[in-house]
Amino acid sequence: MNILNKTNKKYLLRLALLSIPLAPMMSSCADDFLEAQPRTSVSVENAFDTPERVEAQANGLYATIKSGAFLGGRYQVYNDVRAEEFINRLNNGVTGAWAYAHTIGGDDTYLANFWITGYLAINRSNLFLEGLDANATKIDPAKLQQYKGEAKFVRALTYFYLVQIYAKPYAIDNGASPGLPLRLKGETGPDNNGMARSTVAQIYAQILKDLNEAEAELPSNYSSGSLNTTRAHKNTAIALKTRVYLTMKNYAKVIEEGNKIVSANAPFTSPNRVAHALQSNIKNVFTNYTTTESIFSMPMTNNSAPGTQNQLGYYYNGSPNGNREYYLNVNATGIKGIYTNSQFRDTDARKTDLTATISGQRYVTKFSGVTPFTDWVPIIRYSEVLLNLAEAEAEVGSQTRAIALLEAVHKRSDATWTYTGTTKTDLIDAILTERRIELLAEGFRTNDIMRRGLAIPSVGAGAQIPVADSRYTFPIPTREYQTNPLL
Repeated sequence: MNILNKTNKKYLLRLALLSIPLAPMMSSCADDFLEAQPRTSVSVENAFDTPERVEAQANGLYATIKSGAFLGGRYQVYNDVRAEEFINRLNNGVTGAWAYAHTIGGDDTYLANFWITGYLAINRSNLFLEGLDANATKIDPAKLQQYKGEAKFVRALTYFYLVQIYAKPYAIDNGASPGLPLRLKGETGPDNNGMARSTVAQIYAQILKDLNEAEAELPSNYSSGSLNTTRAHKNTAIALKTRVYLTMKNYAKVIEEGNKIVSANAPFTSPNRVAHALQSNIKNVFTNYTTTESIFSMPMTNNSAPGTQNQLGYYYNGSPNGNREYYLNVNATGIKGIYTNSQFRDTDARKTDLTATISGQRYVTKFSGVTPFTDWVPIIRYSEVLLNLAEAEAEVGSQTRAIALLEAVHKRSDATWTYTGTTKTDLIDAILTERRIELLAEGFRTNDIMRRGLAIPSVGAGAQIPVADSRYTFPIPTREYQTNPLL
């Protein structure tokens, strides 16, 4: 486990020992959470002495995964630019050129940071859970359950994101491929770095165990839209389960979970707990970050931004706001991007309002902030849940409901569009195409290709990357092999 490699030992050990801010955060003010920065640390022995310290540790879990090196931007970029939607302009290795070209190696610093940050979040979750159990009598029972649910949600989310990029897809062999080291105990030193990889199936089993327990333990909602968007609640765990089961091709379970938070008929809303619903205008999702469409997001502020060359706006925006690292692939021949697809019409608000032409190229403008790029990073949106459910219904359920779900998402941005396909294959293709349109630049594309066992159509490599190709997944970092001899 590369939590304590030589380069990062001092910093990461401090975090592993539950370094926490000593001021109250979420419990007193949502803005404190958004700008939470560790100012000092306390010993493990004292970490659970006050409600403020326990709360700060919970905040620290979210702060770890929202790092720009992980879910605060770079992870999403790498997963989108590996496929066919974007063209690299600057050929800069620091901003993902090697991921784009499928030449990234195990010694790549930024790829290693995915692993390091992910396992740091996992270790902090493990330590927090152990500390909660050891100090249960010091904590209000309701808060104790909530904290356990949050830690399990963060651990599940992190394992899910890591297994997507470092292991073969579950669906190609029902998870028999090598997955990740499955670490469920907190570590504060390097003695237990050695651990073999569990199978992909074992990783998914733990993800679902954590999410099921989190659903039971998490609160139904919080006191504000900001907290409902940035802190896990029951619907957050349920929404993530729809994605996990979809990745496993367990469509019946997608429907079962989806029905907990999606009404039977249009207009589709969540009938329970947080009242999730689509915004009438797609642009609102990327300007008012705390709407009921945003189920879970990484919040950013001037004092808590993703960091240089990690921000989504930096990668995708045209100047003067961004660096124009990647522009949309509008090629009409060869490996085609979604921009020219007939389902993505010129009347679509996602094209007119969320893309723009600059210096002859078309850029995504979902993330339109300026330096230091404080656009919130969407992790789970209600539109994704509707499309997850639509795909599952199309595969094994009601074709009528699948069409209604598809049209609900599409017509929100293009009111006169109507689905005209006639077969099950047509419908599934339309739903998969809709995901490319709706979730463009949000980090879904490569994972959506891989979960269906398809070759990756790579503009950067100029080729299709088949499942058997070593480039299909990212390599485990070289330094991890040096630290963990059992891989």
